[in-house]
Amino acid sequence: MFKRIRDLREDKDLTQQQMAEFLHITQATYSRYESGNLDIPTVLLIELSKFHKVSIDYLLNQTDNPKRLL
Repeated sequence: MFKRIRDLREDKDLTQQQMAEFLHITQATYSRYESGNLDIPTVLLIELSKFHKVSIDYLLNQTDNPKRLL
């Protein structure tokens, strides 16, 4: 999961700081999410899913299909 959220961020040419600001957290906390040193709370997984327009299952590596089911 951690590599996937980093890859999605980098695909959009965003910094960790920019993602942290969007999620209303510190850059250090976001960095810990990307490195796998801290579990991502469900509410932030939902926000990341919406932001990147991918399913939560995709973020969690449960599928390789990024499409969200509405």
